[in-house]
Amino acid sequence: MDIRELMAEGAPARDLAAALLVRLRALRAETQAEAAATLDSWAPALAGDGFRDSAGNLASYLALRARDLTLEQEALNALGLSSLGRSESNVMASVDAVIAALAALAGEGAVAGGVCLGRRRARALIDRRRDAILGAGTPENTTRILVTLPSEAATDPGLVAGLVRAGGAAVRINCAHDGPEAWAVMIAHAKAAEAEAGRRVPVLMDLAGPKVRTRALSVPPEILGREKKKTLKAMRRDGIAPSVRGGRLMRGDRMVLTEALAPSEPVFAATLSHPELLDRLKPGAMVWFDDGRIGARVERVEGRRAELEVLHAPLKGKRLAPEKGVNLPGVEVDIPALTKADRAALDFVVGHADMIGYSFVQTARDVRGLQAAIADRLPDGAPMPALVLKIETDLAVRNLPRLIVQAGGSGPVAVMIARGDLAVEIGLERMSEIQEEILWLCEAAEVPVIWATQVLEGLAKEGFASRAETTDAAMGQRAEAVMLNKGPFAVEAVAFLDRVLRRMDRHQSKKSPRLAPLRAWKGPEGL
Repeated sequence: MDIRELMAEGAPARDLAAALLVRLRALRAETQAEAAATLDSWAPALAGDGFRDSAGNLASYLALRARDLTLEQEALNALGLSSLGRSESNVMASVDAVIAALAALAGEGAVAGGVCLGRRRARALIDRRRDAILGAGTPENTTRILVTLPSEAATDPGLVAGLVRAGGAAVRINCAHDGPEAWAVMIAHAKAAEAEAGRRVPVLMDLAGPKVRTRALSVPPEILGREKKKTLKAMRRDGIAPSVRGGRLMRGDRMVLTEALAPSEPVFAATLSHPELLDRLKPGAMVWFDDGRIGARVERVEGRRAELEVLHAPLKGKRLAPEKGVNLPGVEVDIPALTKADRAALDFVVGHADMIGYSFVQTARDVRGLQAAIADRLPDGAPMPALVLKIETDLAVRNLPRLIVQAGGSGPVAVMIARGDLAVEIGLERMSEIQEEILWLCEAAEVPVIWATQVLEGLAKEGFASRAETTDAAMGQRAEAVMLNKGPFAVEAVAFLDRVLRRMDRHQSKKSPRLAPLRAWKGPEGL
């Protein structure tokens, strides 16, 4: 009988173990063969031996998870054995341990060999890489807090010190804002905070990347009429034409994306920072604006002019303004990940940053391009700074193993789940699933993960966190770091997050629950 029939009939454990043993031995051979082929294809990126074992484990994990093991998992659970559901950190050793236990249950003899400590060694390696890249942080937390610095951090040294005192382990500078002079002061303030705290505070400098944005706008009078009178008055007072500031779009509105604005456009019209993308739009495609706050469907395309209907917007509408982000899910955006502005920023970043954030990286070719640009600027003998791969598109998700191996083969690497653009690109329905899969994949590759975007956003910006935000922050404990954005209440948000992470660290290590004592119920109560 096969495994399913044995399970259905409640067969003796020995018979079920024997059937599973045959299946897992075959699975092991299949997995090893596929993993070896994958690892061979990655060989050009693995210059040294420092990342080869991690790449090998990742290749084994990809081969194992390419199969549906639901039935085997249920059968292993029925026998009280590991279901391989936590095998990320040591794939083949986990399979071998299960095979050995099945052999003993099937009557082939006692389990041979010693206790497998591969999982513990893998966890220690990820922890070392986390500390080397993201700093030691506070001793009570295994999850580091990465804090985005606002422009005010260049003029207020106490701000950076306060963030570090509250629990910040590392700081982030967004190269889309300010410039080298301000960045240098921010880094100096971080070094001063580092000296005060008595621990290293690494600096992440985030390259802006080739984000698609709205440029010029043309807004018809009926849309401008939706603006509040005080808003229009302020625009006129500042000498700004209302159409330049944008207008409020509502569900059902028509709009146009075009290469050049016509003098008398009857509907809301906008140009894009990359007009060549208009060639790729097709009827039925969705276009999202301003981090997904406005969504419109392409109805008609003529040359570089696309007519759209707004399908998603807040009930009272949402103003679309220049320089707002544009996402084109499903459209292959073949734009170089390293822009001219990024290359200019690298002249300062290389030599000052401990980590370099790579926005909108999508292919191994993109990674090689950044590695070459860094090498051109790196002093002789200086180590390669850590690369933080920001996963923001569906293509980046699909290429993630190759991105990790390409980066990890030459230096330290971490992965950021950049959930803002990623959620818009892949759809909110997939976001929860994909962020889990990225966590698993990175554990198999033994690289640190940064959980980012809108963590405790309400607390940092408004001084009050929602229940959903608090739960999301707690979920981030399974990553090696959580990133907070800037806001007037950022210090309070760091301190709050630090406490949440400490509590969750008692109960969870990556996917594995810890059986720490429950403190809410200290003993039996009488009825």
